[in-house]
Amino acid sequence: MSTELVWFKSSYSNSGGGECVEVAHASCDSSHSIRRTVHVRDSKLGARSPRFTVPPDAWSAFLAYASFDV
Repeated sequence: MSTELVWFKSSYSNSGGGECVEVAHASCDSSHSIRRTVHVRDSKLGARSPRFTVPPDAWSAFLAYASFDV
């Protein structure tokens, strides 16, 4: 089983190199059906970017907060 993360850009990222966030999910089983951790990095730096890892429920809570329309 490969341990390499597959990164994807935020749907809010633009192609002009603006503010971009990339996310990767790590699975805990070989079928990749169960998400165990969420990894986040700055896409402008790619593999050199600092990153942080959170549990899926924390990421979901952040997304709910970030998308809250006042």
